[in-house]
Amino acid sequence: METLRQIYQLAVRECKIFMRNHIFVFCMVIFPVLVIFFFTSMLSEGLPHEMPVGVVDLDNTSMTRNLIRRLDGMQSSEVVAFYPTPSEARRAIQENEIYGFFYIPEGTTEKLLAFRQPKISFYYSQTTLTAGSFVYKDMMTVASLGSGAVGMSTMQAKGLSKAQMAALMSPISIDLHQLSNPTSDYNAYLTTFMVPGIIMLFIFLITTYAIGTELKFDHGRELVEMGGGRIWVSIIGKYLPHTLVWLIITFGYSYYVFGVLGSPHVGGASKIALLNVLMVLSAQGFGIFTFGLMPSLRMSMSISSLWAVLSISMAGAAYPLMGMDGPLQALSWLFPLRHYFMVYSVGVLNGFPIMDAWWHIAALIAFMLLPILVAPKIKHAMLTYVYIP
Repeated sequence: METLRQIYQLAVRECKIFMRNHIFVFCMVIFPVLVIFFFTSMLSEGLPHEMPVGVVDLDNTSMTRNLIRRLDGMQSSEVVAFYPTPSEARRAIQENEIYGFFYIPEGTTEKLLAFRQPKISFYYSQTTLTAGSFVYKDMMTVASLGSGAVGMSTMQAKGLSKAQMAALMSPISIDLHQLSNPTSDYNAYLTTFMVPGIIMLFIFLITTYAIGTELKFDHGRELVEMGGGRIWVSIIGKYLPHTLVWLIITFGYSYYVFGVLGSPHVGGASKIALLNVLMVLSAQGFGIFTFGLMPSLRMSMSISSLWAVLSISMAGAAYPLMGMDGPLQALSWLFPLRHYFMVYSVGVLNGFPIMDAWWHIAALIAFMLLPILVAPKIKHAMLTYVYIP
């Protein structure tokens, strides 16, 4: 009972610190909520729509105009300008007015009807990788449809049936089934990875900031004494309000993304709840461990922020981990977000048994228990260290 009383008193003390220091309110509530709504609204349509493209049509025939209408009708592209020369269209790309342009040289229709294989060019910017990739896909599709239309007209003139034409134009029929995210919804894929990564960034920073300020304002001895000299009691009591706030934020985020927005989650609510708990506790454990390694407010926050930013790249969602070098693949095990993403992919997104990712669950639990290794050093710092700006 004495231990529970001490934990309660420490938790009340931490709540009073929350009320005095508005950094906690902003970084634990306001900013995470803004991040959640920012990313979900930015990708609310699932895929980028109506990205501006240009056209240089030097042939100007009914067939080329039909190709341009097809390009304008594509989901991701919108024809916003016509240019007299390729150089002017290229300048428009460089000035970020369009993401790409479709170049149809003079005589294209004549060569196409005479089976002399005309060349249609398209240029696109890879400065913005996602936009460039979608524009390229649309222009490639339109070019293929144009050549296919001429071929089908020729075969129809020769008396071939629709089934025969289809077999010649596409000998192999593709039956495509996209698992887990059948609509290719970027909101369902990127939001469920980016937002937890940014929330982890806030957890890292606030966790190290909270214990670092105890040293900065010379309250370390008081913290240890309120825990009865047992540093683990002091840490549990201090971070109990933090844990409750972060759990409310993460559960609220999960309800909004999976319940309101309807993102795929075939694994069920229980796996989402378990993953949220593991994410919060592992991130807090890593933050405390960082401060224990280097009991300095400035250095521990710098390391935490660096680790959180690198986590976005090392998680393997934006760039596949299997494509990285061997040392980087090994290094990825040191990032909690990587394990979060793997458990989410296996258990929640794909609906496989959660124990299929047990290595990653064990890694998150290990991050959660890391403060045990540095608890004596934290106690020593709280009792003896003098804060140096």
